[in-house]
Formats: sequence, structure tokens, C-alpha cells
Amino acid sequence: MPIIALLAALALQTPGVVIPAEPALTEAIAARDAAIFSVMFDQCDPPALADLVTDDLEFYHDRGGAMFTRRTFVEDYDRNCNARKAPDSWRSRRELVPGTLKVYAIPDYGAVAEGTHQFYERQGDGPEALAGRARFSVLWKLEPDGQWRMARAFSIDHAAASE
Repeated sequence: MPIIALLAALALQTPGVVIPAEPALTEAIAARDAAIFSVMFDQCDPPALADLVTDDLEFYHDRGGAMFTRRTFVEDYDRNCNARKAPDSWRSRRELVPGTLKVYAIPDYGAVAEGTHQFYERQGDGPEALAGRARFSVLWKLEPDGQWRMARAFSIDHAAASE
């Protein structure tokens, strides 16, 4: 019986996606990395964020904890971005540290991206200052519709930045 169940599961699997070769893979992932952080830090657009992540998203943050599902992640984002609309609220900007993005293909699924980023903060229209640095690892899934979506993410090693 277990062999029959295994064969049935294999028969129901969707065919794997074709992962682009380098340098197209790194270019695609770098573009999605830039897009998701632009939405998260520069825009307040929950529907755009929802389209950039999988429904079964898992997001792990060494300071904020874990979030599971697209809905939970987007709802949390929506609360935070609405709080940033006040004229004197704190605003952040994320910058990928040049040369740190590494991309690794996962055949028939997607890719893992890892790197280092730094964050800048300002209050209202005040001056911007380097505030922190962190590392990240993201599992990007190439969906059948041709879109790359964040499926798993680890945001780790957060530390205050020294200029």
C-alpha cells in the first residue's frame, strides 16, 4: 500500500520548472530582491507585496520571530506601513551591500539567495543615518506562471551599524 501511495503522489506532481542558467538566474533574483524591498520600504502597497510571496510563505526574523502564510505577512506589513504614514514617523531604507548577493539554483524549484544588507533610518523629513546591518537567506520559488516568489526567508544577524 505505501508504494501505491508513493506512485500516486509522484503521478500527481506538477512538472518541474526550468531554472535559468547564469548569469540570467542571478539577474532575475537580484531584480526580485530589489522589487520586494522596494515594496516593503519605499511603497505602501499590500497587494504588490502579496504578489511577491507564496501563499505558504515562512518568514523567520532573529528579532521579530516567525510568520507563516502570505496573509499573516501581508497583514503585518500593512499595519507597519500605515503607521509610517504619520509625518513624524520613522522611515527605513534598505540597501544591499554591493558584492554580497550570492544565488544558488535549486533544480526544478527555484533558487536560494543570500547576502548582507544595511538599513538607514530617518524620522519624518529629518536626516538619514545608517542604523543597522543584517544577513539574509531567501528561497525563491519559480512558479508555473513564470513569476519568482519568496517562499522561505531568514533575516538574521541583525546588529547596529558603525559608520
